[in-house]
Amino acid sequence: MRKIALLAMATAVAFQVSAGEMTAYQSELASQLDPAKAPSENFDLTKWKINLPIGDKTEARAGKEMEITAEHLNYANYPYVHPEWFYTDPETGAVVFAAPNTGPTTPNSKNTRSELRAMLDVNDAYNYSGPENNFAVAANENAADFGAIGGQLTAALTVDAVSTSGDDEKRGAHAVVIGQIHGSKNEPLKIFYRKMPNHEHGSVFWTYEINPEDKNDRTDIPHDVFGKNDLTKADADPVDGIKLGELFEYDINVVENVMNLTFKRNIGEKDEKVVTFAVDLSKPYPGQEKLDRGYAQDWMYFKAGVYNQCNQGSSGCQNRGIEAGDYTQATFYKLELNQ
Repeated sequence: MRKIALLAMATAVAFQVSAGEMTAYQSELASQLDPAKAPSENFDLTKWKINLPIGDKTEARAGKEMEITAEHLNYANYPYVHPEWFYTDPETGAVVFAAPNTGPTTPNSKNTRSELRAMLDVNDAYNYSGPENNFAVAANENAADFGAIGGQLTAALTVDAVSTSGDDEKRGAHAVVIGQIHGSKNEPLKIFYRKMPNHEHGSVFWTYEINPEDKNDRTDIPHDVFGKNDLTKADADPVDGIKLGELFEYDINVVENVMNLTFKRNIGEKDEKVVTFAVDLSKPYPGQEKLDRGYAQDWMYFKAGVYNQCNQGSSGCQNRGIEAGDYTQATFYKLELNQ
């Protein structure tokens, strides 16, 4: 059974990168991975669950998207893989996440995902809102009750595909979220990659969602990293952006109350570029004091993988299938959670 599952990975649609095309840093990361192993054998997934864009087969989750707990991800003799949406790249050993434009979704979203969700209590796989499974900042009145105070998530990846259909006036079109901090209701961090079909380069940016009393006051504040967040097909190619298949890295490090973000490209090369940000999550975002409560008293968790932003509703995307380019995919060479 194990061998059949792993062989199936090679038949999935994937953006393959040969060893000769990889940077020195990418080759170094790949050298630590085994293409013959499942994702949980190359990466520590003991504190993660994953949601996939297919229907769950269990009675308890009938009609909902697939959920695989940490226990199933890390089965000793048959760790979980899916030949289309979550598998090991047969050339590099990196882990591939993919999601179509249409499929089963989580209850509060219209977008599909192949995405990990941190669950810090390895003995309780289903208590999503329990303090033990989540983290808080130091300013939280009950900080000691949580699974962690702050924490760090580091990833090195390539985005291999984003939907080629969609309304380019909408932020979700041609876009994927590749890393998050999610709060109980809102998201202090979403890291995006977005690329117009007629551009060679895509843009990496992140958003902070204010955390207001009234959900109707929610808004995302974008921050450009490489390229620009609001481009359309009519704009010039963002030559300072990131190409499909190009490796870059993000590091999210929440220390006490401060969310420290570091983004790197051309890692280890003469033209390496590093971009950093720092946001105090215990306070309202600067300039948003009238509405934003900040996240001091909230609980949060990390997410990583692909959260496809292209849907057939607000983003105007089509569902012509993977061969037509209506899907998203990313390949992770590094994925480290420190909590």
